[in-house]
Amino acid sequence: MRTELAFSTADLAQTRFAVSPLWEVATAYRTLAAGTVNPAHRRWADQVRPRVAAAGLDRGMLSALIPPGSYLADFLTPLAGSPFPTLESELAAVVATTEEELDLQLAFLARDRPLPPSVRILRDDPAEGLDRVAAELRAFWDLALAPYWARIRRVLEADVFHRARTAAEHGPAAVLNDLHAAVSWDEDTLRLVKRQCGLNPRMETGAGLVLVPSVFAWPGVMTWSVPPYAPQLCYPARGSGTLWEMPKSAPSEALSVVLGRSRAALLAELETPASTTDLAARTGLSAAAVSQHLTALRDAGFVTAHRAGRSVLYARTEVSDTLLT
Repeated sequence: MRTELAFSTADLAQTRFAVSPLWEVATAYRTLAAGTVNPAHRRWADQVRPRVAAAGLDRGMLSALIPPGSYLADFLTPLAGSPFPTLESELAAVVATTEEELDLQLAFLARDRPLPPSVRILRDDPAEGLDRVAAELRAFWDLALAPYWARIRRVLEADVFHRARTAAEHGPAAVLNDLHAAVSWDEDTLRLVKRQCGLNPRMETGAGLVLVPSVFAWPGVMTWSVPPYAPQLCYPARGSGTLWEMPKSAPSEALSVVLGRSRAALLAELETPASTTDLAARTGLSAAAVSQHLTALRDAGFVTAHRAGRSVLYARTEVSDTLLT
């Protein structure tokens, strides 16, 4: 694999951004699997790791397909067809992976370490194996990312907005040269410093480049190069380090008057996603009262509900964050 890519001004003109749920799944999974978690994500990891372990996702097929520190199977992060692909559309692309692509990527994975028995079904019965992979991806999303997605997506969208403004003020070349210390571009070549980030020759890939911000990609960049498609480059999004640092919000008197003290207090407690039982213990309200208030807040668009195993986690929406801060 190459660390340089022929990159003309025509390719620059076809460079675009995408906010990808499955890229976030892949980078978040790798973050949890790492021996040492980036301190910026420790609060998130402490909440999520027990759920992931209880579901067996730390030792399932994803553990083989997303090994720490090396190549991860490219079919897990399909090329985004739009700036904001849905999880459903990306999972459909995973399930549609061809046997040829699957065999090639499994062989690439096996170069670093023998493939465990858990992924043999991908060779023995690709259709069934891909369905199981998609189920694990969805389960990890539900447990580790869905309750936090509104907050994560705000950071990713802010990064894209910043890059777009940079392109408008200084030209698109400035965007590539400001992505990461490992990435540079000079008229006809895109260069990557890190050797683990490989790219196929331009004659094998599609034109342009898809840039994918990720809050979990730090400290490096990751590449996706699957002929004949345009390559992807996943890079750390600006503001990722402060993602979980939202100060605890106290409801204002005015907000309490509008929503009622109990509902305003529940919103303030949802600094991080929590269950009805957790909120009842924190606020002193009965579980039945908390459930009733949360139902009303969800119907009004102030909270969202996400199943995590046997529990349901409630999370604030962007509207709620704005009201509180």
